[in-house]
Amino acid sequence: MNAVIRNGVSAAQDTHLACTLKGIGRAAVVALYDELALDPKPGLVSFVDSGSHSDMDARTFLRSLFSLRFYFPRLAALGAAGSAFELLEREGIDAEVRMLAATGGINTHRGAVFCLGLLCASAGALVAQGARLEPSLLRRELTTCWGRVLSERALRISPAHGAIAARRFGLRSAAAEAALGFPVLFETTLPALLAAQHRGAAPREARLQALFETMDVLEDTNLAHRGGLAGLQHAQRAARAFLAAGGAFRPDALVHARAVHADFVARRLSPGGTADMLAAACWAQRVCGQA
Repeated sequence: MNAVIRNGVSAAQDTHLACTLKGIGRAAVVALYDELALDPKPGLVSFVDSGSHSDMDARTFLRSLFSLRFYFPRLAALGAAGSAFELLEREGIDAEVRMLAATGGINTHRGAVFCLGLLCASAGALVAQGARLEPSLLRRELTTCWGRVLSERALRISPAHGAIAARRFGLRSAAAEAALGFPVLFETTLPALLAAQHRGAAPREARLQALFETMDVLEDTNLAHRGGLAGLQHAQRAARAFLAAGGAFRPDALVHARAVHADFVARRLSPGGTADMLAAACWAQRVCGQA
């Protein structure tokens, strides 16, 4: 950790910065647990069932989370050090290797490694500057530090399923979304989560509302990979209908959400990108609220 601590500060400041960076990273693991624990959650793995996935369950996700427990604090520390994107990328690749070893080769959190890793690095860069952790500053720091290289990465041909679906259907890839500072996260998911809680929704209902609002607008390449453009559009229509009927605030919201879940499972649809945005919103709410 000494390599990433600023020169010319007291030992107490060093310790405070180190603890803050660890907290940023640990919040990412907790946020991924928040996403896993949410039920009902159309097509996605929870503690209740495996959704549209026959090769994984909640235990697989917990093993994956355990394997990533040091990765996110490390990304926060690298961000505090002003590290180049190539170093962040190398850490991400190593984290994916550990994840796949823990899950027996199953991809549980590749999108989160990318998305939450970048956000942790952005938060680390802010706290190293003595700046507050605020959503607008996180987004600005991300685009300022790594937006250009992310834009270049978005143009490369990637073998990842989501990237292939993005090219095939003309959708915005994860790298392109990151290059823009995760607009869906900061303009839809996080505001929806905060607004729902402001209206008095419990955490479960607030996260459900944020999930459906995100699914309505996100060009989720996981959905396109599994169901083609028709599958993505079907999921967006389902989300729109849920929200139009009152969303998570209607008395039978959980019944409605479970019906959507059953429909997605029957169609083998899984909004993995939407789940990543929900986890990122839970993380942002936690770290910005504790700043």
